[in-house]
Amino acid sequence: MTTVASHKSLDFVDPAPRLTRIDIAQRAARMLEHGWVVNLGIGIPSACADFVPEGVYLRYQAENGVLGYGELLPPEEGDPDLIDASGKFTKMTPGMAFFDSADSFAMIRGGHIDATVLGALQVSGQGDLANWMLPSRGIGSIGGGMDLAANTKRVIVAMEHTTRRNEPKILEECTFPLTAQRCVTDIVTDIAVISVIDDGLVLKECAPGWGTQDVQALTAVSLQSL
Repeated sequence: MTTVASHKSLDFVDPAPRLTRIDIAQRAARMLEHGWVVNLGIGIPSACADFVPEGVYLRYQAENGVLGYGELLPPEEGDPDLIDASGKFTKMTPGMAFFDSADSFAMIRGGHIDATVLGALQVSGQGDLANWMLPSRGIGSIGGGMDLAANTKRVIVAMEHTTRRNEPKILEECTFPLTAQRCVTDIVTDIAVISVIDDGLVLKECAPGWGTQDVQALTAVSLQSL
């Protein structure tokens, strides 16, 4: 592997359109393997349930106490008593189980979740995750994110690569309060797919029309390239 040149400038001009939030969810969904128990976070991650490849069966788990739901339903078809932790309506599926949140968190803390897809505000070069508080606003709710990040076998972050001001969200060190340390295994953004390994970050894929130097220009930590 080689190392791509370090971060350049926030005045960078995109060489091609960035992927949509739905595109990010579709790509993250392809990382989920048949038979896994999966927890999906709020936002882009929750959309992954709609894009799992044909033939891949997953059992979704949510912190509010549900296991085994399948696809999500539009609001007009949903039952308000059948929702996931982010308030999305779930479709009743054979074998679906309901239980209290204490059992749900025991399942998470016991290491029984194979993968979680979470959003992020920042990810560090060591795989640290910050996704629950914006210091400028002074508010936030960590929810079940800390438990999922610290105890799940595979932690996939699905997010935009930069802030609205085009500031990198992948940094040498997170400046926001951490959710968990060295927990992220994969990062899927609107311009790249990145893996976290013991000695740094590896750029695995670039969005159409984007090259390794383009992705590096919007990443504040040196990326290794295959």
